[in-house]
Amino acid sequence: MKVYYECGPCFIRQAKEAMDLATDDNELKINLIEDIFDFLADNYTQNASSNKLGSVIHRMIKEKTNCSDPYSKEKVIGNKIALEFLPMIEKLLEEDNSLENYIKIAIVGNILDFGALGLDFNPQEFILSNLDKNLAINQIDQFKEAISNHKDVLFLVDNTGEIVFDKLLIEKLIELGLNVTVALKEKPILNDACMEDAKSVGLDEIAKLTTIGTDSIGLIYDEASQEFKNLFDNSDFVIAKGLGNYEGLTETNLEGKDVFSLLCVKCSAVSKDIGIGERENILLKL
Repeated sequence: MKVYYECGPCFIRQAKEAMDLATDDNELKINLIEDIFDFLADNYTQNASSNKLGSVIHRMIKEKTNCSDPYSKEKVIGNKIALEFLPMIEKLLEEDNSLENYIKIAIVGNILDFGALGLDFNPQEFILSNLDKNLAINQIDQFKEAISNHKDVLFLVDNTGEIVFDKLLIEKLIELGLNVTVALKEKPILNDACMEDAKSVGLDEIAKLTTIGTDSIGLIYDEASQEFKNLFDNSDFVIAKGLGNYEGLTETNLEGKDVFSLLCVKCSAVSKDIGIGERENILLKL
């Protein structure tokens, strides 16, 4: 996805939050924000890729504050919130165990995003308000057709916490006969899930785990490891969670693939890009 004008203020808001999490050194933060302003002045153009710019900014913050995981506490909070909701979610799935309901639950999990929504939003309230919502874009028929046409699926996860709900959908996909490979971040960025986060909720017990080989926001194909590129190139069925993966995949050659984006539309830029209202939940074939 190319940047929209409102991506600029969002980059600065995210940068401030990440710096506040990473360091208390005010002088360092002033120097860092100067560097970020300079970077955006040189690179913020209409044809710029939104998640490429965001990835550079967060890497600058991690490197210059010497904090490899600024969102480490938020990741723990995300898992805690998801696990608190799990009994309620499992009860809902007992009442309606349709594939569509598993998809809706996985998308509701995408709300656990401290990068897109900031540090001050109330995730519990947001989750509860979304549990009964219908999908604003619902391409479930195409999704079911892809399941019937493929034996393997590559599942690109997004955030820690969210992966608790993803696990439920992955178990459903396995029940339907699919072999699932889950792709995670190689190193921390924002509150995105890494290998240790996936293992902490038992994803390694049900699916094959791999990484994209880097710490980009979403998937930036050119930055991924050669091992992951080979896997992606040979994957005809891909499920991608979240805004970052949507942003990256819309910049990637998807010819000949069945690729589905599962997300909650959490910003006006993605809302404009898709043509759907903010805070809507969607299952979209890219």
